[in-house]
Amino acid sequence: MASDTLALLIDGDNASPSIVTGLLAEIANYGVASVKRINGDWTGPNLKGWKDCLVEHSIQRVQQFAYTTGKNATDGAMIIEAMDLLYTGRFSGFCIVSSDSDFARLAARLPEQGVAVYGFGERKTPRPFVTACDFDVLSGAAPEAEAPVAAERTVRKPVAAAEAAAPTAKPVPAKPALDRAALDMLAKAVTASADENGRANLARVGAHLAKQAPDFDARNYGFARLSDLVAASGLVDMESTGDHPKIIMVKLKAAPAPK
Repeated sequence: MASDTLALLIDGDNASPSIVTGLLAEIANYGVASVKRINGDWTGPNLKGWKDCLVEHSIQRVQQFAYTTGKNATDGAMIIEAMDLLYTGRFSGFCIVSSDSDFARLAARLPEQGVAVYGFGERKTPRPFVTACDFDVLSGAAPEAEAPVAAERTVRKPVAAAEAAAPTAKPVPAKPALDRAALDMLAKAVTASADENGRANLARVGAHLAKQAPDFDARNYGFARLSDLVAASGLVDMESTGDHPKIIMVKLKAAPAPK
């Protein structure tokens, strides 16, 4: 897999420089990006923050003027560029970085020529693009700015010394609840991956989930790993064996007997 030759195409109008380091690390798991290009209108002020990042990672800048206000010329240029690279026959995979649904048809077309398509975007990426490729949610994006707080005149009351010294407990952010659809997908993946005894290797469960729903990601539910999500679901019994690597086996819990 590491010998695969990849083409990396970034939608500069739809991505941030902060994601590039993590992006390139992820792409290295799939192969070598021998072409690294970013498209956008570099005459505008919104892409100025990319300069140092492009120099550091040797990403080629491609100029695409915005011919008409409100129309995204960059998407069309990237699609043409991808097809030109496809017909060179030199690439076994394409990495498309955007959160735009305009690339859904491209992501569906490229595999018809026997090449892989890896998509990278934000969680808001429309489902047609997500389901058309092997999609990953970008990490390393800048956090959303907090809403400004209006200034208020506050009358401060004297605080007792003991009260002032007491540490203030920070609220622990709650993890998003697993919805019924996610639980159903997980149960079906375990059933499909299980052996005759009902036990399934968690790695196989994850692979089945990726095929069943490419946008299913444990991080969307506040978990760093699939194993954490599965443990919190309450659907399965888990058993770990071995050390390097550790193998996790799961089995659906028996349904309670009707009363």
